[in-house]
Amino acid sequence: MKCKLLFLGLFLYLYGGAQKVNQCGIIIPPKSLKSDFSSVYEARDYLNTMLDSIHWQENFTVQEQNGINNAYATIVRNKRYIIYDNDFLENLDNYAGSKWASISVLAHEMGHHYKNHVVNQGGSTPPKEIEADYFSGYVMAKLGASLTEANAAMQKIAATNASATHPAKADRLRAISNGWNYAQGLSELSPGSGTPLPQPQQNPTNSNTDPSWIQLSLYGNSDMEVYLSDDGKKYTAAPLKVSQPFVFKFEVYNYGWLRFGNSSTSKTYKLFHNKDYAIIRSRRSNNWVMVEVP
Repeated sequence: MKCKLLFLGLFLYLYGGAQKVNQCGIIIPPKSLKSDFSSVYEARDYLNTMLDSIHWQENFTVQEQNGINNAYATIVRNKRYIIYDNDFLENLDNYAGSKWASISVLAHEMGHHYKNHVVNQGGSTPPKEIEADYFSGYVMAKLGASLTEANAAMQKIAATNASATHPAKADRLRAISNGWNYAQGLSELSPGSGTPLPQPQQNPTNSNTDPSWIQLSLYGNSDMEVYLSDDGKKYTAAPLKVSQPFVFKFEVYNYGWLRFGNSSTSKTYKLFHNKDYAIIRSRRSNNWVMVEVP
């Protein structure tokens, strides 16, 4: 689940050194020249296999958003999404030396849906992350990963120390190991619950869930690129595809900004939470415009 910090373009440095971390405090793996994680279709296949392994019939929309150096779970109008950065997963696999690294990240995000963590507005918390880590370890075992493979991603990218939103690396590795051991029959109960892996909670159909999302839809004949910002100062390119909603969140500010070009003279729009926006071509001005969808 996406943590409650800046979503676009905000990177910190660990210990003042070369390692970068994303908005969730996860170490960003160095760029790899090797490309194995091919497409959103592959991610969808992995998630389907995970669903089958735990006999859960939930349906996800899987969406790729390169440039975010992350993966997160969200719900938009009672529809479940898993959003991921393809480059981030490719780099992670190379950094961890295991294809299971990217799969475990997807399993972790599915765990947030399984436990219904994204229904409320509380953002990430250490207990939620521990539950998703446990779920990831459980699913990795069901898929045939070794304990080392199940831990491969978190071993490389988890922060050593805990934060307000995420646990320390040692606690996360312990949770993954506990989930893996339970799936293997090496422990009787899931930690703290006194029961086997809990059944997923039902998502209320009349709930206005996860109101921090903003959705863009492009209507035209070809894909395009826009520029998004949290603070109206630093903009990050975002690819839009025709007929494929672009779902994103600004969780610190009350709104974000969008430009059609990457310059201070480009037309700029303010985007508000819990809104749908359509990007269309105006026949009168022959320019792209953005309108709020009621």
